[in-house]
Amino acid sequence: MDQSRIVTAAVLIIGNEILSGRTQDVNINFLACELGEIGIRLMEVRVIPDAADTIVATVNEVRARFDYVLTTGGIGPTHDDITSECIARAFGVPWELHPEASAILLDHYGRQNLTEAQLRMATTPRGAALIENPVSKAPGFQIGNVFVLAGVPRIMQSMFDSLKHRLTGGAPLRSRAIVSSLGEGLLARDFKALQDKYPAVEMGSYPFFRDGRAGTSLVLRATDEPLLERAADEVRAMIRGLGGTPVDEAVV
Repeated sequence: MDQSRIVTAAVLIIGNEILSGRTQDVNINFLACELGEIGIRLMEVRVIPDAADTIVATVNEVRARFDYVLTTGGIGPTHDDITSECIARAFGVPWELHPEASAILLDHYGRQNLTEAQLRMATTPRGAALIENPVSKAPGFQIGNVFVLAGVPRIMQSMFDSLKHRLTGGAPLRSRAIVSSLGEGLLARDFKALQDKYPAVEMGSYPFFRDGRAGTSLVLRATDEPLLERAADEVRAMIRGLGGTPVDEAVV
């Protein structure tokens, strides 16, 4: 783990079914949490359609800006699964049958049952390294700093477990969440003063209404844990000084 710098990632959710509302994405939360545990900060998420030019342009943009790019969706056997060939276009390499991937599918389906459509899932950009898929066997792949995963959550999660040893993180981002029944308007001025005092601590204010009560959750994040705790102590003192009761809450 490289503690000397911030390591960043972007996630591309690819699929018309997400944009139409037909399918609800649940992959972002999983990836954000898993990357954070490794010390990689998820800085951007984009949901884009199954449109070749959009995929190519977006992949090329984000792979130049972030340390890692993870894509989900569009690597199945049907005509609208175009992510793999678009990644090949983005890198300017041929899209071709991967011998190891085809052997995996042949072993899984059997020679008599393996269809041309299924074999499409063994076609990758030239030079790609496979990502194991323990669930349905059709592998994902890595090329450069881009990791291409399935969209089905259970399969995507198993693929991520297979690839995460390839990722090198920086300093893990630690968090504190402090809840108060006080409203944002009452907290805002003093909370901003604390943010100015602790510029290395990311501070956010999130109002809520749950279980019949309103309040505000103040979330602090930093890589320096002692500094984070000092800032959190001052936030607790600020809430008490304004007549509230601070309650520590797990960050999810």
